[in-house]
Amino acid sequence: MEHLVLVFVAGLITAVATGLGAVPFFFVDDFSDRWNVGLWGIASGIMVAVSLFGLVNEGLAYASDGVPILMVGGVLAGIVLVEGADRILDHIDLDDTTSHEHHHNTGGGRADTIRTDGASHDEHALEAKAFAKGDLKTLVLILGILTVHSFPEGVAVGVSFAKLGLDGGIPILGFSLPLLAVFMTIAISIHNIPEGTAIAIPMRSLGLSKWRMVGAAIFSSLPQPIGAVIAFAFVTWAEAFLPFGFGFAAGAMVYLVATEFIPEALETGTDLPNRGYHELLAGFGTGVIAMVPLIFL
Repeated sequence: MEHLVLVFVAGLITAVATGLGAVPFFFVDDFSDRWNVGLWGIASGIMVAVSLFGLVNEGLAYASDGVPILMVGGVLAGIVLVEGADRILDHIDLDDTTSHEHHHNTGGGRADTIRTDGASHDEHALEAKAFAKGDLKTLVLILGILTVHSFPEGVAVGVSFAKLGLDGGIPILGFSLPLLAVFMTIAISIHNIPEGTAIAIPMRSLGLSKWRMVGAAIFSSLPQPIGAVIAFAFVTWAEAFLPFGFGFAAGAMVYLVATEFIPEALETGTDLPNRGYHELLAGFGTGVIAMVPLIFL
């Protein structure tokens, strides 16, 4: 039970970190596109690094007879889950219209646009509108979608704790924590910060209070501690399925980077020189370098 509580707390830390993405709006009215693109790049680099050097390596280590069939199956399952969640989101519109936009002038002569017509991160605009309307029913619906959408990140945290209590871990608060678990918790937390910013931007455009932006950002990641506990309980109960769990988390997160994070960064950097590719690559490289110690686990 104490192990389950520890894993839940680790997942909760990643969820609370999402709220940090809204904190800067307490001090500034807007972020530069250059800064936003860099943040998405850092998040992408971190996610790819921990997926390939952490999760995939662990999955291969547990693969029986060196044949990673279960891990490959997990990768495919993770991709299918993320794609399925995105398709569901594409069919949700609070105003029962196929295309809807809100324009808000930030005071600097530039209008912000919130799109809910299938553009990247539909859930951010949908959640902002639901919070603005105080629509509990819609918020519950969105939380259900987000459960599927952010579940892989919770799974990544959960499976990274598979060696909890075994020798070779880092002693923290009386526990022997696997190094992979420490890296994964930090990595998901850092990744969640730009997610929180992306959620806060449309809420700011709708005139919601700063604390509601923080709350909404944390709300969007609440499935993560739940997913972490479920994944940890499953892989410790059925260790033979560890490769599947590692593959599932890795496949889902790399797919998210390829289909959401990078397109989001490029869309944000449309008005930058070279569409922000330089900022994206610099951020991506920074994220990978930050996870270099993971390579030598």
